[in-house]
Amino acid sequence: MNKRITSKQIAKLAGVSSSTISRAFSGDTRISEPTRKRIMSLADEHDYRPNAIARSLNSQRSRLVALVVNSIENPCEGQQLQYLVQRLQERELLPILLCCAGYDDRAHLMRMASAYQVDHAVIFSDMVSMADATQIFRTARPIMVSFEPISDPDIAQLIVDGSKAAEQVVAKAVSAGRSRFAYLTGRNSSWIDKQRKRWFADALARHGLSFVAESHGDYSYDSGFKEAVVLLRRSPVDAVVCGNDVMAIGVRDAATRVLGRKVPEDLAIIGQDGVNLAMWECNDLTTLALDFTAYMDTIIGFIEDQAENREGTVSVTHEYFVRWGSTC
Repeated sequence: MNKRITSKQIAKLAGVSSSTISRAFSGDTRISEPTRKRIMSLADEHDYRPNAIARSLNSQRSRLVALVVNSIENPCEGQQLQYLVQRLQERELLPILLCCAGYDDRAHLMRMASAYQVDHAVIFSDMVSMADATQIFRTARPIMVSFEPISDPDIAQLIVDGSKAAEQVVAKAVSAGRSRFAYLTGRNSSWIDKQRKRWFADALARHGLSFVAESHGDYSYDSGFKEAVVLLRRSPVDAVVCGNDVMAIGVRDAATRVLGRKVPEDLAIIGQDGVNLAMWECNDLTTLALDFTAYMDTIIGFIEDQAENREGTVSVTHEYFVRWGSTC
C-alpha cells in the first residue's frame, strides 16, 4: 500500500508553508484564490485530504457542534435540523446529534458528547436545564433555544413569541361565533408548551373567554386522534387549539372520520409549529409558524460570534406569524 502524502509534502510541492495548506482547506480568506486553487489541484492530483483530528489538535478547535434535541421523529425538529445541519456543514462544522427522548440518563448522554470537546452546544431540548448544559459542556458556551428566559450574560438565547399571532387567530375565531375553546397540550414538563397555552389563554381573556376543556397528548398524531375522540364526546367545544401541528392533524381526522364533525363549520382546529406537513393540501392547517430560515440563521450567528470571540447579542426573539389554512 502506498504511503499517504502529508501536508508538509504538499506544501513543498506548492511552494508554500504548512499553515497555508491548512488555511486553504479551512476557507481562510488570508490566502489568494490562485494559491488556493493551486493547492487544491495538487491535493486532488496526489489524493491528499487533511486530517481533521490533527487539525483540531493544532488549532485547539474541534469544529464539533452538539445539537441536543428531544426527538428527530417530530417533523418540526426534523425540519429545523435539516436546514441547520446543512448550514453548519457549509462552514465545515460537524454536528453531533443527541436525542434525549426515551433516554433515562440524559446527563450521561451529554457527557458522552462532551468527551469530544465540542466547540459549540445548541440546546433545543426542554428536557435539559441550563445548569446541566453549562456543567457538562465546559468547553462551549451553550446556546439555549426556546427555553425559559435566563439572565446569564454568557449564555446566548433564542426566544420565540406567539402572543400576537394567537390574538389574530382568536379574534377571527370569535368573530366567526366560536366561544367554547379547548386546549390539547403536549408534555406537562415543557416550558414552551405552557407558553403556547398562555398566549391563547391571554388572547381569549381579552374577549371575556377562557378554555372550557383541556386534554393531554404527547405531540404524536395518535395522541391527537385518541384524545380528540374523548374530548369532543365529553365537551361541546367549537374550537381546539393544539400544542403542535401533528396533534392538530390527529384531532381533525378524529373529528371528521369518527365523530362526523365538519371542519371548520362545526369545529375550528389550530396547530402550532408551521411544519411543511401542515401545508399539504390534504391538511391545510391554520397554524402558528416561524420563519425557519431566519430562526436557524440566528443560531448560526450565535455560533459565528462565539467562534470569533465577538461580543454578540445575548438574546434574540423571533415572533410567530399565522399561516392561515382551511381549519379556522
